[in-house]
Amino acid sequence: MSPIKIEKKFINDLWDQSIIPTLIDYVKIPNKSPQFDPHWEEHGYMHEAVQLIMQWCEQHAYPGMTLEMIQLPHRTPLIYIEIPGDAKETILLYGHLDKQPEMTGWHSDLGPWQPVLRDDRLYGRGAADDGYAAFASLTALLALHRQNLPHSRCIILIEACEESGSYDLPFYIEALSEKIGTPSLIICLDSGCGNYEQLWLTTSLRGLLGGVLAIDVLTEGIHSGAGSGVVPSPCRLLRQLINRIEEEANGNMVLKDLSVEIPQRRKDQAKQAASVLESSLVAGFPFIPHVQPEAESIEELILRRTWKPALSIIGLEGLPILEHAGNVTIPSLSVKLSIRLPPTCDAEQAGRALKKALERDPPYQAKVSFTLQEASKGWNAPAEADWLNQSVQGASLEHFGQSSMCMGEGGSIPFMGMLGEKFPQAQFVITGVLGPESNAHGPNEFLHIPTGKKLTACVAQIIADHYQRNLKPLQQA
Repeated sequence: MSPIKIEKKFINDLWDQSIIPTLIDYVKIPNKSPQFDPHWEEHGYMHEAVQLIMQWCEQHAYPGMTLEMIQLPHRTPLIYIEIPGDAKETILLYGHLDKQPEMTGWHSDLGPWQPVLRDDRLYGRGAADDGYAAFASLTALLALHRQNLPHSRCIILIEACEESGSYDLPFYIEALSEKIGTPSLIICLDSGCGNYEQLWLTTSLRGLLGGVLAIDVLTEGIHSGAGSGVVPSPCRLLRQLINRIEEEANGNMVLKDLSVEIPQRRKDQAKQAASVLESSLVAGFPFIPHVQPEAESIEELILRRTWKPALSIIGLEGLPILEHAGNVTIPSLSVKLSIRLPPTCDAEQAGRALKKALERDPPYQAKVSFTLQEASKGWNAPAEADWLNQSVQGASLEHFGQSSMCMGEGGSIPFMGMLGEKFPQAQFVITGVLGPESNAHGPNEFLHIPTGKKLTACVAQIIADHYQRNLKPLQQA
């Protein structure tokens, strides 16, 4: 364990006195990502969130800190923070401030833009995904400064487009390439944790295919008494088309272009994580009574959500709501498909294979088209250096009281794959506060405050150890 001791009281007090009140104000802002609010710029919510975070950073400025809002033409804004260091090496810390849309199903006393502080949880959209990141990153560095602990130069990037696929971020990385330099350590606070009892390191992220499948059989709806039995139902055609890519009985994907060979190291990590999580993995999902998960083995469930492809139908047009549902044979149906890809899967090749499978030989010669809207590759972390393994383990033991754990995540952070290619020699710390029931993107999302505090201290510890690694060996954890 590192001999450096991070002052927990400073971090905890800053969270209680300043970060949480500011996050409460942040939750109130409906700054939905551009994919969900095409008129985001004229609505002004994104800039309101940017100004809120920048104002906090100005009030808690690190000496010599540079703070800028940068906005390239026709792009979402970016917060850029540069903190001087005691070494020429660079650490890049990343987060985002844009949010997912409202989603239905919030408890009657909760809401997406209605912050509720209850026990150790702050409910509301975006605090955990990922509004806390800017505050935690700067606080970690302030804690080091307060203790006169040296660290490398640090860059904090907070983007406003992540929930839309980070399509603006490559332009900023290119525009700021000279300022950023070549990071030797990249820290991302936009991931999850298997529980709230230890530090979790994300070792992989899945890729993503997204698009709309449209099925047309009539120019207009007709009486079902006349049409049924004659006109092929778009709903039945949808079922046939989905069967081309997914096994109905178990949800396994049948297109070989969507799957990869799972590395043995990731299988071993899944087995270790399963031994820690046990039934709590399933208990963290809001299943209704008697519903069973897709596999009995916890290890298999972890692999299914981290290294195996999976289909979700996330949107539908063409069916009326129940109160308006007359006896009509519908003319068309469109569904939005979301397919999570294994971390090392070729997203572009998978997208081409998916489109070909759905559009070939349409049943009954119906008009079938698939419009691919997103093809994002996943990310598989490089092997961790010895110093980083020791630092992460020591930070978890010091601030959580338990050993750290490694596990892949089922979500996607497009930025990570891009950075992995651009900075192949960098070490990565991908972690976050999205644990059991925190429900990012869904209703009743919450930030687990004690985990946010401990994670901030862990980040400070890792940054300090990063500087120390070239001075003397870290003690064994």
